[in-house]
Amino acid sequence: MNGPYLSLRGLRKAFDGTVAVDDLSLEVARGEILALLGPSGSGKTTTLRLLAGFETPDAGSIVVAGEDVTRTAPAGRRFGMVFQHYALFPHLDVGANVAFGLTAKGDAAERRVRDVLAMVDLAGYERRPVTALSGGQQQRVALARSLAPEPRILLLDEPLSNLDPALRERTRRELRRAIRQVGITTVFVTHEQEEAFDLGDRVAVLHRGRLEQVGTPDELYDEPASAFVAGFVGRTAALPGERVGGRAGTVALVRPEAMRFVADGAATLEGVVVERRFVGAQAYFTVDAGGAVFDVQAPLRAVRVGEQVRVAVDRVLFWTDAEPEAHGGTGAQGHGGTA
Repeated sequence: MNGPYLSLRGLRKAFDGTVAVDDLSLEVARGEILALLGPSGSGKTTTLRLLAGFETPDAGSIVVAGEDVTRTAPAGRRFGMVFQHYALFPHLDVGANVAFGLTAKGDAAERRVRDVLAMVDLAGYERRPVTALSGGQQQRVALARSLAPEPRILLLDEPLSNLDPALRERTRRELRRAIRQVGITTVFVTHEQEEAFDLGDRVAVLHRGRLEQVGTPDELYDEPASAFVAGFVGRTAALPGERVGGRAGTVALVRPEAMRFVADGAATLEGVVVERRFVGAQAYFTVDAGGAVFDVQAPLRAVRVGEQVRVAVDRVLFWTDAEPEAHGGTGAQGHGGTA
């Protein structure tokens, strides 16, 4: 079909007078994986619950393949849902958990269970107790159960949050492979930038119930539409300055990798290195330039703590008239550009 497979049109939801989702519009293509990314209170989980039918919007609509499902009960939407805590039945084995939502019975159900377990690389696990599985395996059982009824759309609520860091990256790769294999349209919620960028074809950044920007990971990182997006999807430093030409701005947001130490020539800032933090072969060097404190990413032994340094800025990511918030800012008055 032409056009988006899933459309969210002007969704609004408030709880006791507090707006959780405010005029949210998004379009998702068939087979696309869309990440809803944002801090706590951004509206991402409420948006997922509106999609699932667990909440009813105060305004707006949800359309799937041309069908308005805004008022359709959850069971009638044919969406699959993987909950944050998986919601597996501990007294049932893997096969029984996966078969729980199937209308087919007998041999047909057993074949479907085998098929979806193979999709998530758990072939032969039908009789295993779910309590004997690792966290990553339980996550894949929950995914298999959601895929078994052949849903139109897959919804994931913080799918990797219960895993320890060592397991999270591997499980993320396995999850991405399984979703790609099925080719199902997927919307998932996360507060982790790395997870959103690794799993999502596109990422929708939410803040205080509103959509700040939607785009590919590259677009969000390199061309943020607001100071909030610039700060939330990567490290930024807020530096005093003045933009020449174009729209005005008095605060420059700069990525640590867009600054470099220089021995001579033009330098934007001068200061002293007050801290060094290791990140493999590179390090973040914290520089205090007369009250402006920022990080520069550079080779591990580029400079020493206590050393007087000169710093050049190669690219300004975003100009704003206001000091950004902890994760960026709102009310920005500029756009990305090259210094």
